[in-house]
Amino acid sequence: MVLLHAFPLNATLWRPQVEAGSAGWHVVTPDLPGFGSSAEPPTATMEEMARGVLRVLDGLGIQRAVIGGLSMGGYVTLALYRMAPERFSGMILADTRATPDTEEQKAGRRKMIATVREQGPSAIADEMLPNLLGATSQRERPSLTGTVRAMIEGNSADAIAGAVEAIMGRPDSTPLLSSIAVPTLVICGDEDVLTPPSDSEALHRRILGARLVILPGAGHLANIEAPEAFSAALQDFLAPLES
Repeated sequence: MVLLHAFPLNATLWRPQVEAGSAGWHVVTPDLPGFGSSAEPPTATMEEMARGVLRVLDGLGIQRAVIGGLSMGGYVTLALYRMAPERFSGMILADTRATPDTEEQKAGRRKMIATVREQGPSAIADEMLPNLLGATSQRERPSLTGTVRAMIEGNSADAIAGAVEAIMGRPDSTPLLSSIAVPTLVICGDEDVLTPPSDSEALHRRILGARLVILPGAGHLANIEAPEAFSAALQDFLAPLES
């Protein structure tokens, strides 16, 4: 199982799922190009990010896997399926969407690029944190704010700016959804304000046979806000796929 992290974080995001373990499954959580400990340079397109994931899989000798991601990681997952569907034995789409940015959203992305170039990653943390975590997490799990801030501030301005360009330029993946022919889990937090449950419901409707799980009391980073419930949903999804 390959899990791809959200923007503007790193593979540490998946620590709760790695620690929970998945019996019989080798869990791979790569840093996307330019992020965390990745040795690859920052990139500015989803296709280049997807190629980076393919290089990781090739380097590990992994021909097929259950591949998924959260938020930006979901965008990369869809780009990877468009590029190499034969590498998938299953798919996980968490707190993400298929539709492209609106013009208003693109304008906001351009401002974010200017902000990170002028003020650095800490300014991006200030801007994004109120929306990354759900209201319940902010109220009941305040330590998550520091955890997420550390992940953001550990990345370079170049990596963040490049990823914003990639997100802003991603294509509409809606036409791709009906062609997804592997078992698919769609999962999100019910307090997600960045990619609300309606986005996940749209994915669920268009992907034949997809399973939808909405986690109560979780926001955009559902896997760390409701780690036990998220990991349980993964286990339930993976169980029928075990060979």
